[in-house]
Amino acid sequence: MPEKVIEKVIMSGNDIRRAIVRIAHEVVESIEGCDDLVLIGIHTRGVPLAHRIAEVIKGFEKVDIPVGALDIGPHRDDLPYLEVQPIIHPNDIPTSITDKDVVLVDDVLFTGRSTRAAMDALIDFGRPRRILLAVLIDRGHRELPIKANFVGRNIPSSRYERIQLRLREIDGKDEVVIVSPAKAAVL
Repeated sequence: MPEKVIEKVIMSGNDIRRAIVRIAHEVVESIEGCDDLVLIGIHTRGVPLAHRIAEVIKGFEKVDIPVGALDIGPHRDDLPYLEVQPIIHPNDIPTSITDKDVVLVDDVLFTGRSTRAAMDALIDFGRPRRILLAVLIDRGHRELPIKANFVGRNIPSSRYERIQLRLREIDGKDEVVIVSPAKAAVL
């Protein structure tokens, strides 16, 4: 019998939209312009987030920001331990990243291992001036010394919980939920 879980919505679609707008403004302020800015979304949900950030920037800066997609699968440090190998998506880096300000965009920052893999994968495409990290959710529990430059929301969580971002482009609706095993929720 499958284990029962409890799901709680912790961010609505409007909360997500506001966080994306805030991140977009912080990115432009931090970089002091958009001339050498490239956004790279980490598959899967980082890609639509990167596109949304680019659209917000276009709205107030009137400039198209190159947006790419990066698959970190081949760079994961847990490949030898996985029973099922990850599905590899094609990378789409639309412009040279050499000497550019690259913002990696991801959905949830947890241990930092995905971010490390993304930096390794990104270097295969050139040598950015700097790499910055934007995440919608920072849930803590780092295993590597990685910190996001731009965070939509900090959501402390315990290790037994999962945080899931759902986006309309993939899941049909925008929300962030925290998923807890029913047994752990009553402890």
